[in-house]
Amino acid sequence: MSDEHGGRNRDSGAGTATFPHPGSPHPTGGYPPYGPPPHQPPTPGPERPRRPRTMTAVVSAALIAGLVGGGAGFGGAYALLGDGPSGTQLTTVPASPAANAEPGTVAGAAAVATPSTVDIRVTLAEGAAEGSGVILSADGAVLTNNHVVSGSTGEITVTLADGTQHPATVVGTSPSYDLAVLQVQGVSGLTPATLGNSGDVQVGQQVVAIGSPQGLAGTVTTGIVSAFDRTVTVQGDDGAAVVYNGLQTDAPINQGNSGGPLVDLNGRVVGINSAIATGGGQSTGSIGLGFAIPVDQAKRVAQEILDSGAATKPVLGVQGDASGRSGEGAQVAAVTPDSPAAAAGLAAGDVVTRVDDARVQDFADLIARVGARTPGDRVTLTLADGRTLEVTLGSVTDQAASTSSGGTTQQVPSPFGGLPFGQNPFGGGN
Repeated sequence: MSDEHGGRNRDSGAGTATFPHPGSPHPTGGYPPYGPPPHQPPTPGPERPRRPRTMTAVVSAALIAGLVGGGAGFGGAYALLGDGPSGTQLTTVPASPAANAEPGTVAGAAAVATPSTVDIRVTLAEGAAEGSGVILSADGAVLTNNHVVSGSTGEITVTLADGTQHPATVVGTSPSYDLAVLQVQGVSGLTPATLGNSGDVQVGQQVVAIGSPQGLAGTVTTGIVSAFDRTVTVQGDDGAAVVYNGLQTDAPINQGNSGGPLVDLNGRVVGINSAIATGGGQSTGSIGLGFAIPVDQAKRVAQEILDSGAATKPVLGVQGDASGRSGEGAQVAAVTPDSPAAAAGLAAGDVVTRVDDARVQDFADLIARVGARTPGDRVTLTLADGRTLEVTLGSVTDQAASTSSGGTTQQVPSPFGGLPFGQNPFGGGN
């Protein structure tokens, strides 16, 4: 089974999400347009929710238009101050720099991670997209979401924390994991981010999101880690889909945050912000349901791209219907000959209920759980009939967000209303 996290989204909106299982949300859908023209409200995309009561909008955190509304708001705030003289003289007390950046606090985490966070602006065929990124090396390697740069037709500009702007090129992408590595030109001595470990992250711990929501670079928000193992599915504008095993947070993440870091209170990166769920309709803001790509997964992919210009993904070698949500496991429709699944004895009709200790409620879960592993990993599949099978996962180069065993990406007509995988979400394709 290959890791089928396919999909392109730009840092201008977050895909739309449906949560079919209470307690086990599967954000699904597509990345909406990058943003409205100046002075116009966002235009909602077509929606065909299968379960209206559980439909929420999940948007990628990217942006395309300028902050016209925000600028007007600031202007109004300044106007309230007036220009006339005042009879009251305000005084201030100098702040203590040490207190402002105390380790183990939100301020301390922001002080550590902000210098390693960048703003990314990408020229598209129509307009521009804006997102965030994480500095990986002193000479300018930057990690971001693939959907931030996937539609680039011209210049990519990276703005550092000090405000300086530099051109950048794409080193490589991993469409199935929605990750990309850029190389910033003409820089040295940058501050690389400190990458944490997914095993050290706990549900309930405080985290900090940093990025460029609505183009406001260096914005810091905070929340907690809400859950692990969330199956997140987002559809790109080309109909391809990204499915990943996400980390859920209630830290406010908005359009423009895509590709930016989610850090712990020591400033260590624990995830790469990628998508949010919204209230639907014309609303594209956060409702406290944000999703990040876990740092261990991001590290592996980024290192492979830096080493060779491409990343790999695991292969199981099964087929099934990812549009169905039985809640009782992932039913295997077919097994690819000579695949790891075939070698382990998995057969058509089998129902997978767990991958190692992670529960599998449907085929989308199976995609996410296997995709979270590394090629070559040995995993235990638990079947509904009580059997367990040991499988050593294969490997394939992640060249596209494929969702079929034939190596092509399934296309779907609408960005809403279900998991866009068709019948063959796994196999040896790219």
